Amino acid sequence: MSLVRRATPEDAAEVLRLRQVMIDSVFAGAAGGAADWHTESLPTLRARLAGSDGDFAAFVVDHPERPGALAALVAGTLEYRIGRADNPHGRVGHVFSVATDPDARRRGYARACMEELLEWFRERGARHVDLNASAEAEPLYAALGFVRKPDPSMRLAL
Repeated sequence: MSLVRRATPEDAAEVLRLRQVMIDSVFAGAAGGAADWHTESLPTLRARLAGSDGDFAAFVVDHPERPGALAALVAGTLEYRIGRADNPHGRVGHVFSVATDPDARRRGYARACMEELLEWFRERGARHVDLNASAEAEPLYAALGFVRKPDPSMRLAL
C-alpha cells in the first residue's frame, strides 16, 4: 500500500500549513499575515479538494509521528493552452506547493507525492508539466526528468 493518498477536504487546514512551510522556506517570511489568508482561503480549498474530477489535485503523506498532521504535500492544476506541434491538445500540468514538514524530510515523501501527481497528469493527457524550482528542490525535479527552460516569465499583481 502506498503512503501517498489524494488530499480530502478534511486535510485543508494541514494543506495550508504545509503551503506556509513552503512559502516561508522559499520566500523567507515574505507572506505576512499567514493566519488571515489561511482563514480566507480555507473554504475555497475545501471545495477544490472535494472535486475529484476537476482540474486541481493534491497528494499527501500522513505524518508518521503526529496523528492528524501531514508530512508532505504536492499540489497541481491541469491547464488548457492553445495547442502546438509538441502538444496539440494544449493540456499542461502545473506543479506548485511542494512541501515537506521539516521533521519529515529526507524520507522520499515529496518524490512519492510528485510521482502520483505526474501520473494524474498523464492520465488526463498532459504533454508538459511546468513548475518553479528552488535551488534546494532542483535535484529532486531533475531526477524526475524536469529540465530548466528559457522562460521569460513576467507577472502582474491585480
